Order: sequence, then C-alpha cells, then structure tokens
Amino acid sequence: MSPRSALVNEELRRRSKERLLHAAVELVDEHGYEATTLGDIADRAGSARGLVSYYFPGKRQLVQSAVHRLMHRTLEEALEREPHTEDGRERMARAIDAILGLARDRPLLMRQHMAGLLQAEGFLPCPEQRRLAELLSDTVARHGSPDVDADYPMLRALLMGAVYAALVPGAPMPVPVLRAELFKRYRLDWEMGVPPDTEVPGGTCGKDRTDMARFFATEPDAQSK
Repeated sequence: MSPRSALVNEELRRRSKERLLHAAVELVDEHGYEATTLGDIADRAGSARGLVSYYFPGKRQLVQSAVHRLMHRTLEEALEREPHTEDGRERMARAIDAILGLARDRPLLMRQHMAGLLQAEGFLPCPEQRRLAELLSDTVARHGSPDVDADYPMLRALLMGAVYAALVPGAPMPVPVLRAELFKRYRLDWEMGVPPDTEVPGGTCGKDRTDMARFFATEPDAQSK
C-alpha cells in the first residue's frame, strides 16, 4: 500500500481539528466549561485523546478558539446574508445583532467564554480571533471611521460589555435595551439589521439555532475559513 500524500495528510489533520473545535462548542454549550473535559471533547469528536494536545496547548485555548470560530462565522454569515449590502450602517447593525444574538441564543456558552477571558491566562490570541478582528475592523471602516485603529477596540469593548451585561447571573439586562444603546451610539435605525422578534430570510434568525455544524467544515471538499 502506497503512503498517503502530504496533501491527504494535511486534509485529514484539518478535518480532525475542525471536529475538535465543533465538539468543544457543543459540549460547553450543553454542560459548561468545568463539566467538559478534554477526554469528553475527544470522544465527541471521534478523535484520539492525544490529538487534542497535539493541536492545542490546553482546554482553555481549545475552547477560546472554538468560540471565536463560532463568533467569526456567525458574524460573517450575518454580514454576507442576502440581500447583500455594502452600506456601512446596515453592516454595523448586522454585526451588533450577530454578537448580541449569540448572547441571547447561547447564554451558557458565551457566559463561560466571558469568564474564561477574566481568568489568569486571560485573552489568548489565535487564528480564529484574528479572523473575528478582521471582520469587525472592516465593519468599522465601512461605517466611516476616520481612525479604525482607535475605533475597532472601542467597538470590541462595547460589544463585550453588552454581552457581559446580558449574561450577568441574577441581573441580566434585556438584549433589546442593550441593542438600543449601541444603535444610538452608532446612529443606526432600529429597523436595520435584525430587529428583535423578526425573521430575516437568509439571516441567522432564520436558521436552526441549535445547528453549529455549518461553521465547522469537516467534509473533504469543504474549505475552512
């Protein structure tokens, strides 16, 4: 039997990593961070447990990468949904709604993610986070920012603060109230994006909110973004 080619091995590694990312968000979304072990993630992914440490230094890095993947693909999907638009105000509205939507639809997962950012190791840069940052920076630029380097961190901070406020145990703020404040800051009309309790064809609200598989490409012909 001839050995597998380098391209085949690379594709198998990619698919294995995708399965681990997918399993991580599913399990943390279902059971929380502390109750999820690396063994659980490997078992759900159908991978050997040693592969987890091969791809990721530890559980925190794996989970942060997985959540950042979910965030950047959710944002990407919202920005590019039909009808496609280049209007900077509409794209800003879609970005805000996409991130607030994750807090609304996946409170346990996003609460655990925010808690992880406050741990000793804090924010852990990864390729998934860089893709998220690129999308948000592009959104700020299209919205008309004269200084993206200053305005992108502010948008990121405001979104993180809104997600945190929506998820505080015992004293959460309603997502529509947080949305209204962000829309006011960025001078957006309430009807833009995906207003609460509405359905938008082709948008994230029209999809099965339990389905995260589309964001984790494991098929041979799928391309990881």
